[in-house]
Amino acid sequence: MLDKIHRSLYHNVAQQLTQSPAVAILGPRQSGKTTLAKQLVSTSEAAVYLDLENPADLVKLDDPVAYFALHEDKLICLDEIQRIPDLFTTLRSAIDNRDRNGHFLILGSASPELIRQSSETLAGRIAYRHLTPFLLTELKPQQMRELWLRGGFPRSFLAPTIEASDDWRRDFIRTFLEQDLGMLGFRLPPVRLGRFWRMCAHAHGSLANYSKLANSLDVSSPTIRSYLDVLQHTFMIRTLEPYAANVKKRLIKSPKVYIRDSGVLHTLLGIRTHDELLSHPGRGGSFEGFVIENTLAFANRCQASFYRTRAGAEIDLVLERGQHTIAIEIKASTAPRTSKGFRNALEDVAPDEAFIVAPIDDSFPIKGGITATGLNLLIRRLHDTGFF
Repeated sequence: MLDKIHRSLYHNVAQQLTQSPAVAILGPRQSGKTTLAKQLVSTSEAAVYLDLENPADLVKLDDPVAYFALHEDKLICLDEIQRIPDLFTTLRSAIDNRDRNGHFLILGSASPELIRQSSETLAGRIAYRHLTPFLLTELKPQQMRELWLRGGFPRSFLAPTIEASDDWRRDFIRTFLEQDLGMLGFRLPPVRLGRFWRMCAHAHGSLANYSKLANSLDVSSPTIRSYLDVLQHTFMIRTLEPYAANVKKRLIKSPKVYIRDSGVLHTLLGIRTHDELLSHPGRGGSFEGFVIENTLAFANRCQASFYRTRAGAEIDLVLERGQHTIAIEIKASTAPRTSKGFRNALEDVAPDEAFIVAPIDDSFPIKGGITATGLNLLIRRLHDTGFF
């Protein structure tokens, strides 16, 4: 079933392999990187795949220079590259000696900032692409409700029952804390980091309050920031920075914190069913994060932020590209209405376009030059107009 879902990144990576010696697909564990890579490898007769978590494949790189020379005319896919960080120097040498594109396809479960060797050693030789869990645009529009509840991790979304989906997410969280972080090189206390992760879930969509989090865990603020960095670099948490334009208002300066996958968020909050989600006080924040994550997956060329003043004017998501600015308010209601804070914020920011995104299936204008729209329709419009 997983290999029948078309990942929107497929053609982008395939094209990039014709333009760069190496392409790295980065994203959280279990997000489908291996499946995507095997689909790409299967289209070429001259390709090999190595899983660096498999001892049988790992031993093949005891002498990487010899192995790369043996397959010098093939696309070589290296899965979970962070297991051998010292390999990057050898990769650079192989790339420079062969001087051709489509040489290496690299998969990793950490950000390029974390895999420093790639950004430093392979500078100018590697292109990065990020694979998220399933996006709404990769599924049918009518699957939005299920995607929102279960999140986009393939095994969670495709589980036969809601109970099986929730069980998978619980196992994923436990394995991530107890095993995956250690494999990525982090030596952090799993229980304490798990508590911090749950606290972030309860603060989802709120301003980051490092002092409050530090006091709750009885650690220092720098320790809290290090925990946040770890969860960001492993794609579990997103921080959204405040709007930085020169407006004559007293602006909020702290970032907002989001759990990136809505299914993981719901498990951390103890939400299992659609009914529980609809009645939960965190429903609005959950939908806000869901919309932001699905939107920012396509906003690589945009500057993303939120706008909030101390007087209460607020825009959930501000997208800027060049001189064009888009303001987005997010409502979990099927009968969305603009808030006074949003209207006041529009006067401050003066965007070119303004939207309210809600769980609806159509688009229609509302007072003040604002368009109410569904998530899929917003993304399609921004693609069609060339903004994305």
